Amino acid sequence: MSMLDRLAGIEARYRELSDRLSDPQIARRPNELQRLARTAGDLRETVDATVRYRQALARREEAQQILDADEDDDLVELARVELQEVKAEVDQVEAELRVLLIPKDPNDSRNAIVEVRAGAGGDEAGLFAADLFRLYERFAERNRWTMEPLSSSLNPSGGFKEVIFMVSGTGAYGRLKFESGVHRVQRVPKTEASGRIHTSAASVAVLAEAEEVDIEVNPEDITIDVYRSSGPGGQSVNTTDSAVRITHKPSGLVVSCQDEKSQLKNKAKALKVLRARLLEQQKVEQEAAMSKERRLQIGSGDRSAKIRTYNYPQSRVTDHRIGVSVHQLEDVLDGGIDPFVDRLIEVDQEQRLARASVDGG
Repeated sequence: MSMLDRLAGIEARYRELSDRLSDPQIARRPNELQRLARTAGDLRETVDATVRYRQALARREEAQQILDADEDDDLVELARVELQEVKAEVDQVEAELRVLLIPKDPNDSRNAIVEVRAGAGGDEAGLFAADLFRLYERFAERNRWTMEPLSSSLNPSGGFKEVIFMVSGTGAYGRLKFESGVHRVQRVPKTEASGRIHTSAASVAVLAEAEEVDIEVNPEDITIDVYRSSGPGGQSVNTTDSAVRITHKPSGLVVSCQDEKSQLKNKAKALKVLRARLLEQQKVEQEAAMSKERRLQIGSGDRSAKIRTYNYPQSRVTDHRIGVSVHQLEDVLDGGIDPFVDRLIEVDQEQRLARASVDGG
């Protein structure tokens, strides 16, 4: 299939979505309206580039016809200059479209639910989990996204055993998803009298937010338990049954939330995390079913792989997947992870483009 054929198909799909979005019946179904609007938004950039591409092709053809047929020297010279300019424009838009036509992760434009858990290293791992939480908080601020805590569990040192939060904003999941994996820190703990460097770890899981229209949770498939919260959170935390634990019987997934004083709010947040985990489970199963060989090393969601090391003595941060190191530890911990994220996205696009080329012939 030629590029123009593929673009024509995308334009037809965009027109179809636009027609459906203008249907008054859709406005009465907000979940479907949101899903259709997101899909149309994902196609809009490609459609706009296609319009520019067709215009450039038409200008190129017109200039070529003048060169081939006209005997007016001045007009021929103008056409020759125009042809050079428009050829450069055609090449530029073609390169842009090749990137836009790379098969995308349909979840990239969604909000992200991030789970950070302390791993090996005791209290020091909990403190590192808290450092990662602050890193993503700063990264969200730099991107003008909003961040909402969903659930947390503190350890005695003041760090986190586990913290779960949602990052809301355009493209949040697409830029955060490569953070999934094991993060390792090498530093001297504050409690270490001898100055010996310790290695600790924390795991990060980034999930795409799932809406009710994506994942429907059957009330008969879940068990909801309420209990008294523990830890910080206000005067009523330990005196009311506000904490919620949801067990999804078909998958065995268990989600707990106790951060809010309101049982209803805790239930809503727990359901949000449950839907995200079910969507991730569905995605992993689909990838495995398609082909094990085709699963990308980057972005595969493998939680067991060590992806990044934060070395305090050398002020160095290394991403092991792409072999990139920066000696700006403080900036990275302040949310400056763009050098890693940008390169990871580039590598992911290169791999997707290579796969698409093989599929295309």
